[in-house]
Amino acid sequence: MTAVPYPATAQDMQESNLYRRITLRFVPLLVICFVFAYLDRVNISFAKLQMQQDLGFSDAVYGLGASIFFVGYFLFEIPSNMILHKVGPKRWIARIMVTWGIASAAMMFVTNETGFYILRFLIGSLEAGFVPGALYFFTNWFPSQRRGRINSLFMAAIAVCGMIGGPISGGIMKFTHGVSSLHGWQWLFLLEGIPSIVLGVICWIVIDNKIEDARWLKDDEKKLLLARLAAEPKSEAVHSFRDALRQPSTITMSLIYLVLASGIYGLVFWMPQLIKTAGTDDTFIIGLITVIPYLCAAIGMILIGRSSDRTGERRWHLAGCALAGAVGYAVSAYFGSNTLVLVVGLSFAATGIIAGIGLFWILPPRVLTGAAAAGGIALINSVGQLGGIITPYMVGKIRDITGSASLGLYVVALECLVGAALLLWALPKRIYFREPAGK
Repeated sequence: MTAVPYPATAQDMQESNLYRRITLRFVPLLVICFVFAYLDRVNISFAKLQMQQDLGFSDAVYGLGASIFFVGYFLFEIPSNMILHKVGPKRWIARIMVTWGIASAAMMFVTNETGFYILRFLIGSLEAGFVPGALYFFTNWFPSQRRGRINSLFMAAIAVCGMIGGPISGGIMKFTHGVSSLHGWQWLFLLEGIPSIVLGVICWIVIDNKIEDARWLKDDEKKLLLARLAAEPKSEAVHSFRDALRQPSTITMSLIYLVLASGIYGLVFWMPQLIKTAGTDDTFIIGLITVIPYLCAAIGMILIGRSSDRTGERRWHLAGCALAGAVGYAVSAYFGSNTLVLVVGLSFAATGIIAGIGLFWILPPRVLTGAAAAGGIALINSVGQLGGIITPYMVGKIRDITGSASLGLYVVALECLVGAALLLWALPKRIYFREPAGK
C-alpha cells in the first residue's frame, strides 16, 4: 500500500485508528518498563555520589561495577531472546521485569566490592533480553514504515528516564538519608526496584504475543494487520539464526550499535559526576540539571523520528545523529569546567545518540526475520552492550590517572565519528531502500 501523509479515505482513517489503538495499548507500557529498566541499570551513577564514600570505593572500582553489569547482559542476551522467541514476549518480558526488580532492590545490602560486583553481574544477567525482546515484539505488530516512530517512542524511555530519574534519584538520596538508619543510596535501590516487579505483573496481563492472540481485535482487523506485515518489503531477508551470523551486515550493524551504546553509556554513568566536577555539589540540583540534556533528546528524537518516517530516508538521518554525538562529546570534554557550556555539549550528545539508537533498530528487521530476527537483534544488542563494559571503566580509569574525564570523552567522540562513517559507507545500499512516506 502506498501511504499518504493524511488519511484520504474511510479505510485509511480506520487503519490509522487501529494502529493508534495498538500503539496506546502496548507502547506506553513498554516505555514505562524501559524507564525502570534504565533507572535500575544506571541509578548507580547517582548512588555513587554517596555510596562511593560510604563504602570506600575508588573511581576504578565504581567503573568496573558499572561495567560488569554488561558482562552478564552480554552473556545471556542471545539465549534470553531465543527463549523469548519460543515462549513468547508475554511470559518472558514479565519474568525479566520481576527478577531484575528483585535483584536491583537487593543492591541496598551491598557492603563490599565483591557483593557489589556479584549483584551488578546478576542484574545484567536477569535484564538481558528485555530491549531486543521489545523490539522483536514490535516487528510482530507494526510494518517497517511505522516502526521509525514506534522505535523512537520506545527509545524515548532513555530520555524520559534521564528527565525524571535525575530529580527522583537525587531527591530520594537527599530526603531519605538517615531514615530508619539507612543511607540515601540504600533507599534509592529499594524504592526504584519495587516498581519493576509490579510492572512485570502488568505485562503478563496486557501483552499479547502476536496479532492472532489478541482477543480485543476483530477478525477483519487481524486480517488487515497481518496483510500489512506480509506486504512490507524485505531485502533478501534470512530466517535462521545461523544464517544471521553469516551475514556481513549483521556484524557491521553490531559494530555500529557498539559505537552508539558506548555513546549513551558515557552519558548515563558519568553525567552526574561531570556536572559535580564542573561546580555543583547538591545531589538534588545535580539531578535537576541532568534533566536538560534528556529533555532536549526527547524532543529531538521524536522530531527526527517523524522526519525520517515522513521522508522514508534513514541513512543520512542516522549518520547525522552520530555526528551530533561526536560534536557534543568534544564540546563536553573541552569545556568541562564550565557548567553552562558542558550542559549544551551534553544536550547535543544526548540528542544525537538517543535519536540514533531509535532509528537504528529499523535496519536489522530489513534483513532478518523469524528466529534470525530474535537471535540477530539480540546479537547486535549484546555486542552493543560491550560499550557499557568499555566506556564506564575507561572513563573511570582515565579519571583516576589524570584527574579529569576529558580524554575519555574525546575517545567517545572519536567512536561516534567512526559510527557515522560506518553508517554512510559500510552497509550495503539495499538496506537503505526508501520506504513509502509514513502516515
